[in-house]
Amino acid sequence: MEPSTSRSLSVVVPLLNEADSLRPLYDRLIDSLVEVGELYEVIFVDDGSTDASSSVLEDLYRIDAEHVRVIQFRRNFGKTAALNAGFAHACGQVIITLDADLQDDPAEIPAMLAKLDEGYDLVAAWRTDRQDPLEKTVPSRLFNFTVSRFTGVGLHDFNCGFKVYRRAVTDSVRLYGELHRFIPVLAHQQGFRIAEVPVQHHPRRAGASKYGARRYAKGFLDFGTVLFLTTYLKRPLHLFGAAGLAVFGVGTIINLYLTILWLLREVGGRTDIAAIGTRPLLMVGVLAMILGIQLISIGLLGEMLRYFTFRPTEEYAIRRVLGETRIAGG
Repeated sequence: MEPSTSRSLSVVVPLLNEADSLRPLYDRLIDSLVEVGELYEVIFVDDGSTDASSSVLEDLYRIDAEHVRVIQFRRNFGKTAALNAGFAHACGQVIITLDADLQDDPAEIPAMLAKLDEGYDLVAAWRTDRQDPLEKTVPSRLFNFTVSRFTGVGLHDFNCGFKVYRRAVTDSVRLYGELHRFIPVLAHQQGFRIAEVPVQHHPRRAGASKYGARRYAKGFLDFGTVLFLTTYLKRPLHLFGAAGLAVFGVGTIINLYLTILWLLREVGGRTDIAAIGTRPLLMVGVLAMILGIQLISIGLLGEMLRYFTFRPTEEYAIRRVLGETRIAGG
């Protein structure tokens, strides 16, 4: 597929306390975007920085007001909020995101755009030789393997912020909380085509990482949210009902077993069988049946909410329409 000669690019850079990296990042971005030869803008989203980032961004805007735009938050709201703000203010047909720490190389942008032009909607960077300490890379590999295995999205590096999107993707995917790392999963669920490109990764030369070990615990919790949103949101009874039936079935089997013992003791005269009322297993069986009923009830309530909030357009995502709608007149 040939690239569009009139295509415009928006580069969204979320940042927090990256004053020392912003000027060299800007220089490398401009060199790469000029090489691409298309219309472009660079949107810096300052997520509540407390260092000199604000002053550096103001200088960059004064130097290149034609291409640089700056969004400054009143405080730190998180990367997902910063990306949402960048997407909302971006004017380009293609949107590029990357972090401001200079670990992602803007020189990789032409290769990622070329991959996009092969017919994909989202191209993610894959840091094949990641230049980070083991306490970041090992949990990240486990996280990436788990997400890829359970979602069917065959990417190696979900955590990398370096991605290229067609405008339709950013307009369609709804982000909140800390779901930014799951954009490929949410896009895949809507039918967008996804690819990845191996890229060079550099060691951090300035500033400090904003992400510690806690982000992986949050990431796995968010992964549970994404699994529910992409798999069971439109059919909650399939999740809660299946779990409820399984638990209820276990309770039923336990209570049937105890009923047989009771009949053998009370009707059959088996004095060697202890009374079932003293057995802890009776409590387990009763509680399992109650829990099963509750889970099924939650599923039914979810189906009721889904029914009353249902909108037909949520059931599909149109790629394109050929031909105009024709309505026969009376």
